[in-house]
Formats: sequence, C-alpha cells, structure tokens
Amino acid sequence: MKNLRLKSGNIPFLFLITTVLAYGLLIPFIGFYWDDWPFAWIAKFMGPAEFNPAFAPFRPFLGPIFYFTTSLLPPLPIYWQGFALFIRFMMGFGTWWMLRQLWPERPRIAVTAALLLIVFPGYSQHYIALTHINQELIPFIFYLFSFGYTFKALRAERPLTYIIIAVLLQICGIFPTEYFFGLEGMRALFLFFFFSGSIFSRVRETLKHWWPYLVVWILNALWLVYYYRFGPYNSYEVTSVNNATPLSLFMDVLDTLWKACLYIWIQVLVLVSTHLTAPSSILTLGLVAVFFVFISYFYIQHFKGTGESRNFALSLMFIGVIGILLGRLPSLAAELPLRLQTGYDRFMISMMIGSVLFAIGLIELIFKDSRFRMYVVTAMIALGVGQQFYNANIFRRDWEKQSEIYWQLSWRIPALKPNTVLLTHQLPTEYEPDLSFTGPINWMYAPDYTPAGNLPYALIFSEKRIGGPTLPSLDPDTKISFAYRTVNFRGSTTDTVVIYMPVNGCLRVLDPVRGDADIYSRLPDTLVNTIPLSNLSRIITDPDKPAVPEFLSTEPEHTWCYYFTKAELAMQMNDTDKVIALETEAVSKGYEPEDPNEWLIFIEAHALKGEIKDAEKLSEKIIKEDPAMRKGVCVVWKNLFIKQNNMNARQIGIFMNEIKCSE
Repeated sequence: MKNLRLKSGNIPFLFLITTVLAYGLLIPFIGFYWDDWPFAWIAKFMGPAEFNPAFAPFRPFLGPIFYFTTSLLPPLPIYWQGFALFIRFMMGFGTWWMLRQLWPERPRIAVTAALLLIVFPGYSQHYIALTHINQELIPFIFYLFSFGYTFKALRAERPLTYIIIAVLLQICGIFPTEYFFGLEGMRALFLFFFFSGSIFSRVRETLKHWWPYLVVWILNALWLVYYYRFGPYNSYEVTSVNNATPLSLFMDVLDTLWKACLYIWIQVLVLVSTHLTAPSSILTLGLVAVFFVFISYFYIQHFKGTGESRNFALSLMFIGVIGILLGRLPSLAAELPLRLQTGYDRFMISMMIGSVLFAIGLIELIFKDSRFRMYVVTAMIALGVGQQFYNANIFRRDWEKQSEIYWQLSWRIPALKPNTVLLTHQLPTEYEPDLSFTGPINWMYAPDYTPAGNLPYALIFSEKRIGGPTLPSLDPDTKISFAYRTVNFRGSTTDTVVIYMPVNGCLRVLDPVRGDADIYSRLPDTLVNTIPLSNLSRIITDPDKPAVPEFLSTEPEHTWCYYFTKAELAMQMNDTDKVIALETEAVSKGYEPEDPNEWLIFIEAHALKGEIKDAEKLSEKIIKEDPAMRKGVCVVWKNLFIKQNNMNARQIGIFMNEIKCSE
C-alpha cells in the first residue's frame, strides 16, 4: 500500500512534466490567434462583464466562463499560454481521476489514457489559448469530473452528494457549448460495461443510474433545438439534415474513424518527413527520442506485468468507436469538415476520450508481449509530445509574422483618422482572419477607447468581403459596417487605406497616385481593384503620440523593413532627403529587400531630387537582377516624365527608350 501511494503521488508530477515538454518550451514566443484577438480587445477595453452580452447571440452559457477567467488574467499572451498549461494538466489529471473511479484495479490504463489525452495529437488548437480554454477545454474538464463522480457515487455508501455534484458538473460541461452534446452517450456506455450480468440486467442497471443525466441531456437537446432552430443563434447553421446523403455520411464516418483511430497517432512522422532536414523537424524528432527514453523508464519501473483480457480490450475499442462517432455528431450536423492541422481539428476535442480508449484497446488486443506493448504505448505518447512541439513551432512562426505586421504598420502609419478602414486582399498569416486583426488595430490606434462609441477602425480582407453585407461593392461612398460582438463599426469605401504585405517582403501602403494599380497588376483582382480607393489623407503622418503595439514585447531590431516603411512615410510627406538618407543607412548596414518592388520608391526619390543618374543606375540594377521588374520600373519613370521640367523630361524619355518601356 505504501508503494501504491508513492506511485499515485508521483503520477501528477509525471503529467506536469509531460505537459511542460509538450506545450511549454516555446511559450515566450507564442501569442494570440484567431478569436483570441476580439476576446482580448473586449477584456482590455470593455471589461470582463461585456462577455455576457457578447455571447448572448452565440453561446450564452459561455459568457460566465469568459467573465470569470478574464477577471483573473490580463489580456496578454504570456498569461494565457501559461494558464493553458494548467488547463492541459487538469485535463490529464481529470482523465486519470475519472478512470480510477471507473477502473480502480487498472492503474496502468488510467495513467496511459491520461498521458495520451494530454498530448492528444489530433488537436492542434491548444495555442489559441484565450479562445479554446474558455470555449472548449474548461467545459471538457467539467465533463471529465462529472463522469468520475458518477462512478464515485456507485462505490459510495451515501451516493446522493456525489450524484448531485456529477449532475451539476454535467450541466457546466454540456450547456456552454454544443461540442459535447454527444459525449453524454459515453457515460451510458461506461455504465453498461461497469455492471456485470446479462445484457438485459446491464441495460436495466444502466438506466437506473443514468436517468438523472439523461434528463439533463434531454433538456439540453430541447434547448439546442429551440436555440439553433428558432432562437437567436446566428453562427453555424445545422444543414446536414437537408443536404447530406447516405453515401456522404458513410464516407465522413470512415474519414473520421481513420483519422481519430489511427492516423493522428503517427501524423507527426508524416509532417516532419516532408522537411526532414529542417531545424524544426530535427528538434521535433530529438524531443520525441528524449521523451521516449524518459517515459519508457517510468513504465518499466511502475507497470510490469500482464496485459488486459481480450474482452476488456474489445470493450475499450467498442466504447472508443462509439465515443468518436458521438463526439463527431455536433460538427457533422453543421456539415463542418474534420481537417487535421487546421482550425477545423478543434472538433477533435469531443472525440479525444473515444480515440484514446480505442487506441489503448487496440494495443491491448494486438500486443501480448508486455515489454513490446509498453514500447508501443510509450512511443505513441512520445510522438504526441513531438506533435504538439511541432504545432507550437507553427504558431511561433505565425506570431512572429503577426509581430512584423504590427510593428511595420506602426512605422508606416503613425496614426489614423477615426472611422478608417484598412483594406487588403489578405495578410501572410495562417490563423487570423480580418476581424481578428481588427482587434489589435484598434488597440494600437485607439489606446484610449472607451465603450461609449462605435469601433474607430477596421481591417477588412477584400478577398472574403466584397459582395457581402460588410463590403457590398468597391464603389465610392459605399457604406462599410459590421458588428464586432457588442460594438459596431461604420465607415465608407472613401475612407480606406489599402495595404499589402507579401509573404516575403515589407508592408506597403498602396497609392493610386504613384501607379501602384499598374505596378501590382499581376496580383489578385480583389487587391488590385481596391487600390483606386486608397486614400492616404486618412494617415496622420506626424501625430503627437504615434501608435505603438503595446501588446508586443520590445521593438525589434531595425532591419530593411524598418527603413523601407519609414522611407515610404517620408515620401508621403514629400521629404526626399529623408528617403535617400534612410536608403543610404540601410544599404550601409548590409540590408536589402526580399521584394524588389521596394526599390521603386528610392528610384523615385533620387529622380525627384534631381539625381537622375543615380535613379537610372538603380533602375538598371533592378531590371538586370529581375527582368520581370521592368514593368514596375517603367511605371515609376512614366510618372516622373509627367512631373519633370523640359530638360529632365527629355533625359527621362531617352532613358525610358533605353530600358524599353514602350514595349
């Protein structure tokens, strides 16, 4: 008994180590993503209480959870990523505690299930912390403990207290989000296999003990039917009843089972194999190897002996398959796809328990040799740690790109007139739509915002919004409006500034006066067609208090993009001396652009200052390095030809012929 207590005391520490190695190594370099931004903005500027009305049209029972957590934590990424570690640890601890109540004689199964759930590789959205902690993970923890108290009640002499606790936790788990509607069916499965005897007696005992939870489940179903069909809900629509066919449903079921039962456990090997020599792949595989040695040693020390019976293994697999399908029900009903390594794999959260139990059952059934079985299990856990580290590196790169955007935007646009729209085709990040960027844009340019008025600024992706209610058309004076949870933005296409940031290059403010519609004509029409709307007078070039992305850490080193954005701002202010000085300083430090279009502003500056020869040399250099730049260079010289006096115009015309601008 003393040894057993020692093991049980060590196990939570094992969960903590696993959680930190899987999710904590890159925390200082991970930020906010997706819906984190509007939620962080609300918490900062509207206050935690605003989440209650903000969620009323969506998931009204989520509001109190957001209210509670945002009252505890400030809206800064480091706090939420740290809190996510605690929540992930609690998911593992809750799974372990729940299975100990269900199968106290099977400690190895409980520990294995908890470890696999901690590192569950099918769910990549852990790092969208502010959103998913509140929206999914906390309700999921409630459900885990609800299951545990159900079986604690079955073993107690006075079970009523535990039943009440289990029902209250069930309510807290099932009502905030529809994700876990199907999860309740697993409680009935656990109960069925908990009891012994004939099928009839098992069904009878199951119903006898399940009925309080069944009542809550039915009430939740009625609520969902009302709220999603007839009530105020205005997010996803349940459409599969009308559109799905038996064949499409069957194929979706097969796809779900393939991913949740098998593929996710080896997914990281497939991902790293595409770039095997990349530093991130090498680090991922190294972490897998180190953790495999560590976790194997733990299993050798603590879990020696025979495996589980064939019947128990089959029951785990059966519970697992049904649990996966039950977990898929809500997203399937909304015809939402299950795509791994995208935002859509958040639907895996409700399939976690089923997937883990199926995997354990399959291993127990196939591998009879205890040592080989142990190595298979520990390899799966280690691969899960590697998968989550691999995911963390993806989010690290995304946060790095976000930070580049915010800093470059602050350098190029020191301030904006209120009711301005920043319009672009898209930005080179993976997880943030336009409404996500709207939060930090307002944070930067309206740091003193109070909840009394409309939202001062908006960032809109023309690719997604043209022709819709937000951006009906690109005609001048077209109204632009949308609701940002409980506040509204109202603007106009006349009050827009068009920005563009390539995957490799610096952020630009596009200017129709400089011929950017011609220079960037090869880009998608959803960007090019917006350039005539770009109104640079909306930019306040010399404000008393320039915008700063205060939600980021210290300002990064000033490399090429700093000098370019500052030069573009100086050109807007007609300060060609400063433009050339910035170019000289950048080049002297060895910086140069990734996007050759960024040289064009310096050609223009040299020519406007009368340094025609310097402008010609730079033009020839650019065309020689990249012949495709001829068009952009010629656009600049054509504009210069119009602006110059007679003597320079003749010289410019000769040079334009030399570089074949007439072709």
